[in-house]
Amino acid sequence: MPGRPNILLIQTDQQRFDTIHALGNPIIQTPAQDRLVDEGTSFTSAYCPSPVCVASRCSMLLGQWPHRTGCTSNTPMPQDRTSLMEYLNDAGYQTHGIGKMHFSPDGRKMWGFDTRVFSEEGSGGDDFTEHLAREGYDHIVAPQGERSEYYYIPQPSQLPERLHHTRWLGDGTIDFLSRRDRNRPFFCWTSFIKPHPPFENPVPWSRLYRTVEMPLPFLPTDYEELLTYWSHFQNRYKYRDQGMDMNLVRTMRAAYYACISFIDHNVGRILAALEEDGILDDTLILYTADHGEMLGDYNCYGKRSFLDPSARVPLLARYPARFTPGARCDTPASLVDILPTCLNAAGLNATDDHDGADLAALAGGNTGRQAIIGQFSEGARGVYMLVTREHKYVYSAADRREWLFARLPGRMEERSLAGNPAYNRVLTAHRERMIAWLRDDGYIEPIDGDAWREFDAPEPIPTDPDAWQLFQDGRSVADRFPDGYGPSVDTLQPPPIRGF
Repeated sequence: MPGRPNILLIQTDQQRFDTIHALGNPIIQTPAQDRLVDEGTSFTSAYCPSPVCVASRCSMLLGQWPHRTGCTSNTPMPQDRTSLMEYLNDAGYQTHGIGKMHFSPDGRKMWGFDTRVFSEEGSGGDDFTEHLAREGYDHIVAPQGERSEYYYIPQPSQLPERLHHTRWLGDGTIDFLSRRDRNRPFFCWTSFIKPHPPFENPVPWSRLYRTVEMPLPFLPTDYEELLTYWSHFQNRYKYRDQGMDMNLVRTMRAAYYACISFIDHNVGRILAALEEDGILDDTLILYTADHGEMLGDYNCYGKRSFLDPSARVPLLARYPARFTPGARCDTPASLVDILPTCLNAAGLNATDDHDGADLAALAGGNTGRQAIIGQFSEGARGVYMLVTREHKYVYSAADRREWLFARLPGRMEERSLAGNPAYNRVLTAHRERMIAWLRDDGYIEPIDGDAWREFDAPEPIPTDPDAWQLFQDGRSVADRFPDGYGPSVDTLQPPPIRGF
């Protein structure tokens, strides 16, 4: 079938929306992303469907909201659905995946890929760690950085630039492009692990930004009132709820920016390879992230929040045949839009079972979209979001509380309008729309009639500052104190949660 574009999906992990120079960040250096902004369309109100790795990726590759996939956290994905790769593979596309997929429960599932180059977070055996072993670096047990207590401590990489995972992904993508089947269009999903913490970079990238250059975190008046149970929960088990060191926070930001600039350098190499091969304009390029990173804003870290730093993501589309160069679209977009965008570009049609919209149609104002939704977790810990052009509505079951934010250009959320009598009608309309959306889809677990269901409160966060600490290096405190000395392991382990 002539005329079908190649498709290159470039995804980063935990890259927040405001980390692209051409879209308003004066400090960060992102020439490749800037090129995509200049030569494609930027979706400046793009949100992840769930602010955590597995659920967000699941919704993206299935084109369905989390409440419809049943994957609302870092929990198993449904195994009986058709993925984006399967649709394209059945239509004759050569499909290739490289890097972090985070498929659960089977991390080795092909899910429509003809070929995969395996690499996930941590030190388990995969193609990347085998590559390091061949290069004489099999002694590195944490190739993406030390986690546990060091999770948010900026670190120099234990690897040289030429062997770092970010460079390895760039090399691997370019290698695929050079060896691809030239008789078929391709779909390639290149998935970077960074800038997911730990924030570790090799020289010279580790020296690109200085602490003194970094902005202070965003701490609006009464910011504590904007935090959910999950914000406090995550700060605790990631070792970030014992006070704020502004120099450390700015050093984190410098290392985080360096991760993104290192990725960007390799994205530039990939774009150059496409251009040298003469297929740049024949390739639909989508650049996005699975979710964001709080990075000290609101005195929070990680994700699991629907505040913009966690839930809002970069989303860039370059394909001259369908996307206007230099255009910007502020209509709310979501990662569930990736599947229909790719299918329509390939001459296929998304079905009624898919929830997303074609991004090209969205940019042209031809979808009639009024809102998008999001969800993280469920039951007593469920958090829900509805975003329109003007407002964002959030409800947290654990807190039995709702927030309403005005969406203002160039500003993050500063104060909730919930409780302001002037906005009662707007608040009620957004609540009713969110609940009706779930009910119409047959998802009634969090609702009771026309209201949110009231669950028993989840376990409170202990007053012991060492409780619920999360260990991700394979060693618990009990391993170090086999005779019972030292801290009690029971006070140091969080209640069961999935993933990172």
